[in-house]
Amino acid sequence: MKRTIQTCLTIVIALALLNVFAACHRKASEEDETPDTSTYRPESTPATQFERDLKYVRDAHFAYVWIFSRKDGKELTPEDSQVLRTNAPKVVDWVKTDQNRVIAGSNFPIEAPQMANLQKRFKVEDYSGK
Repeated sequence: MKRTIQTCLTIVIALALLNVFAACHRKASEEDETPDTSTYRPESTPATQFERDLKYVRDAHFAYVWIFSRKDGKELTPEDSQVLRTNAPKVVDWVKTDQNRVIAGSNFPIEAPQMANLQKRFKVEDYSGK
């Protein structure tokens, strides 16, 4: 009887030690492997400042992206900025470009009456979803 208990106890201890050492060994999995980058192609840098500004706004994943410029082609004034902010209060991101344009990003549409006011003064280009 004593011998049987010793044998069982030896087996339990051996299994416990085996379990401890097996748990410390890190198994290789598919997630641990280096990903296949043979088909990876980095995105090229946009050529112009305007394209970089547009990419910046698009990378923010806004639902709506508009480009505003004056109809007469002149440089935007502080008064123009005030009109834009007043008529598009839900726009989150405004980026002034080097070509007298402003790129606006928002997750909410501009209401129809406000858009009509903006279209009287500005050329409006809708880049949403493009």
